[in-house]
Amino acid sequence: MRRIFGSVRARAALGATAVVAVALIAAGVSLLLVLRSNLTGQTDLRAEIAAQNVASQVALDVPYHKLHLPDSDENPVQVVTEDGRLRAASDDLDAVTGTATTAVHPVPAEHDDSDDHDDDDHGSSDDPPRGKVSHDHAHFSAGTATVDGDTADYRFASVEVTNGSDDTLIVYAGAPLTTEQSAVSTVRGAMLIGLPALLVVVAGVTWLVTRRALRPVEGIRREMAAITASEDLARRVPEPGSHDEVAWLARTTNETLTALEKSVDRQRRFVADASHELRSPIASLRTQLEVGAAHPELLDVDGAVADTVRLQELAADLLLLARLDAGERPGAARIDLGELVREEVSRRQTGRVPVTVHAVGGLEVDGSRGQLARVIGNLLDNAQRHARASVEVSVRRRDGRLVTEVADDGPGVPPEERERIFERFVRLDDARTRDDGGAGLGLAIARDVAHRHGGTLTVGDGSVFALDLPAPHTGDRTGDRTGDRTGARSGRPGPA
Repeated sequence: MRRIFGSVRARAALGATAVVAVALIAAGVSLLLVLRSNLTGQTDLRAEIAAQNVASQVALDVPYHKLHLPDSDENPVQVVTEDGRLRAASDDLDAVTGTATTAVHPVPAEHDDSDDHDDDDHGSSDDPPRGKVSHDHAHFSAGTATVDGDTADYRFASVEVTNGSDDTLIVYAGAPLTTEQSAVSTVRGAMLIGLPALLVVVAGVTWLVTRRALRPVEGIRREMAAITASEDLARRVPEPGSHDEVAWLARTTNETLTALEKSVDRQRRFVADASHELRSPIASLRTQLEVGAAHPELLDVDGAVADTVRLQELAADLLLLARLDAGERPGAARIDLGELVREEVSRRQTGRVPVTVHAVGGLEVDGSRGQLARVIGNLLDNAQRHARASVEVSVRRRDGRLVTEVADDGPGVPPEERERIFERFVRLDDARTRDDGGAGLGLAIARDVAHRHGGTLTVGDGSVFALDLPAPHTGDRTGDRTGDRTGARSGRPGPA
C-alpha cells in the first residue's frame, strides 16, 4: 500500500479525489435537504388550503354529511371535536395516523340541529356566517392514510374553527408526499450514480495532469542519475520551456552543477599546481642531500635550509587554504590594525626596500590576529618584491570602515591582470623565477582571509593594494577625524 501511494501522482490524485468527494457529498446532502424542505413546504400549503376550505364550510354551519370534501386521494379530511370525536371524514378513508384520532367513521352529535334546517334556510344569502375560522397559522404533522386500500405518507394541516353553536372543531386535511418522495429519490439516485463516476473522472484527470507536470522532473532525475554514474559534471539537466517551479528547479540545478564543476576544476588545478610547486624544492633538496651523502664537502647547507624553509612555507599556505575552503571562521578578538601593521613592518626592516608607515592607534577591527597578520605580511612581501625604491603603508578610517593601503613604486599591475593575480598559483611573467616570485598563493590567501572577515582586497592604479574591513561600532569620532587627516597626509590613492 505504501508503495502504491508513494508517488506524487498517486498522492495528488488521492488528495484531489478526497477533497472533491467531501465537497460533493456536502453539496449533495445540502441539496437534498433544501429540496425536501421546499417540497414539504409545498405539500403543507396544499394541505392547509384544503383544511381552510372545509373549515369555512363548517363555520357556515353546513351539515357534516353535506360538507363538500375534496378527493380522498389528494386530500383526505377529518373533522374532529376538541375531545377527539370524529364528526366527518372522507368517504374512502380507511385508516389514518398523525391526526387527533385514528377513527374513520363519524360519530353523530347528540344535539345536531343541522339536519332540521331546510336547505333553503342555509341557502339564504341574508344570513351572516354563524361560525369563525381561526386566523392563526395552521399546525402541521406527518402521518399516513389508507385510501381505497392504498397506504401512503401524508402531511396533515390542522385548522381550528367554531360553528354557529359555538362548538370548537378541528379540521384535518392531508396532502400526499408522493411527489416529494419521488423527486428526492430521483435526485438521490442520480447522485449515487453520478458521484462515483465524477470521482473517477477527477482522479483520472488529476493523475494525467500531475503526470504531465512531473514529466520534466523525471527527466531531471534521470539526467542527474546519469551524471552521478558518469561523474561528468559538464552535462546539464534539460530545462523545460515553461515558466513554472519545475523550470526554476532545472535552472537552479544547472547553476549548481556549474558551480560544482568550477569547484571541482579548481580543486584539480589546485592539486596539480600544488604538486608542481612541491616537486621542485623536494627534488632540489633530495639532490643536495644525495650529493652531500656521497661528497660531504660539497653539501650546500644553506641551499638545503632554503629549500626546507620554502617547503615549510608552502605547506603552511596549503594548510591555511584548506582551512579557509572548509569554511573556517575567524575569531572575534579586537585587534589594533595600526599596531598590527607596525609589527609586520618591523619584521621586514632588513628587506631590500624600506617601508614607510602612516597609521595611528585606536583603529580596531574584529577578527583573527594571525590571519590578518598573514594578509598584511603577504601584501608587504609582494610590495617589497616588486618595488624599485620605496613601499608605503597607510591605515585610515573611511565611511565607517578601516582601509589599509600598501603601495610601491614598482611597474604596477596591468588592468587586465588585476583580478587574475588573486587566483591561486598565478604569477605574472616577470615573477615566475624562483628567486623573484613565490608560489603564487600569497595574494589568493590574502583575498580569502579578507572575505572571511567581511571585507575586500583590491588593486588599483599602479601598485596600490587596498584592504577594506568593517570597523566595530564604537562611536569613537576622534578616530574618524584622526584617520582622515592621516590618510590625507599620506597622499595615497584610494582603492579601485
